[in-house]
Formats: sequence, C-alpha cells, structure tokens
Amino acid sequence: MLVRPAAVTLLALSLSWTAPGPIGELRQDVFDLAMGAADCALRAGDVDKPSTLTIIDYSLPSTARRLWVFDLASRSLLHEELVSHGQGSGGTLATSFSNEPESHQSSLGLFVTGETYVGKNGYSLRLDGLDEGFNDRARQRAIVMHGAPYVSDEFVKVNGRLGRSWGCPAVRADLARPLLDRVKGGGLVFAYYPDPAWLAASRYLGDCAAAASD
Repeated sequence: MLVRPAAVTLLALSLSWTAPGPIGELRQDVFDLAMGAADCALRAGDVDKPSTLTIIDYSLPSTARRLWVFDLASRSLLHEELVSHGQGSGGTLATSFSNEPESHQSSLGLFVTGETYVGKNGYSLRLDGLDEGFNDRARQRAIVMHGAPYVSDEFVKVNGRLGRSWGCPAVRADLARPLLDRVKGGGLVFAYYPDPAWLAASRYLGDCAAAASD
C-alpha cells in the first residue's frame, strides 16, 4: 500500500495529464505521486518544463517490468521495461536505499537527467538528484543510467532475478542508446519505494505539493 504524507496532492496542475493515454502496468497511485512531484519541481523553479517523466517502482521485484517512460507532451507511454537496482539494496527485491558513496544502494526521489557519455558501462546518462538527503549525491556517486548484459528476460530465466548494479538504474543493453537519448537533457526520473522517511521529508511530496494546489 502506498504510504503518502497528508499534505501531498495529486493535482499535476502545470504538467497536466487530462485525457491520458495508457500507463501500462504502473499503479495509478505511484503515477499520480510522480506527476505531483514533477509538478512541484517545476513550480519551485528547480527544473525547466520536462519533455519526459521516467518512473521506477522499486517496490516491485527486479523480474517485473518496473520502469516506465512517458512523453509529457503527447501524454503517451514510450517504454515499459526491466531495470536493475543496486547490489546493496537487496536481491530480487530492493528494500534498502542510500545516498551514501560506496553503499552500492539505489537512491529514491526525483532526479533530472543530464548529459550522455561513453564510460566503462558503455553509453550512459548522468543523473542529478533533486531530493536533498536522499539522492543529491547521485553525481558524486556516479549514479547513472546505462545498459547492462545482466538486465534481460534471459538473465532472469537463468538466475531467477536480474543482475545488480552499484546503485545505477541499468536497463537492457540494446535499449540503452534510444532510451537515454529520448530522456536526456532535462527529463525527470522518479524512483519510488514506500519508504516512510523519504515520503515524509521530500520537499516534492510535502509543502511544495500542497502549495501547487492553492
């Protein structure tokens, strides 16, 4: 069950989603929470109006498709995909999250996408965390989106779960370039888990969301 601070509203007033298209298997309440957070960041002036919103639901097992990419202009679902979590966060299920270097854990909250580059994991996309105390060390920690051979249905069939990263949300290797090119340069990424501390403390889920409904 989604735990939500009392002040959170789900009225994405600036990022309107009226007459939406399908959202796949993503839970409506998680989608609404992500849209509210994205709207808050926009109203607070922390981001320019994004063209895409990527949502990761870490409450689902790694064997499930738990990453969704939405085009906010056309209100359409672009991708519904597998995504890894950090090896420090858990096995099949992610249950622990961190903002600390060397934790090898995934981070929660709202990120804005930066630039692409080619590194040790191939074509990759830098992320900047916007949630102070929860993901704002993402660039320092080298938490990026990239492709990985351990993210595939075939890997799941053999191993019973996806492989794990050092905290990065890794996607299928053959999908990495088109997906990263679509969301780079100011898109938003919302990583969800029903963590009470984050849900209560994130500025994008509390006072900012309340102000957005005024």
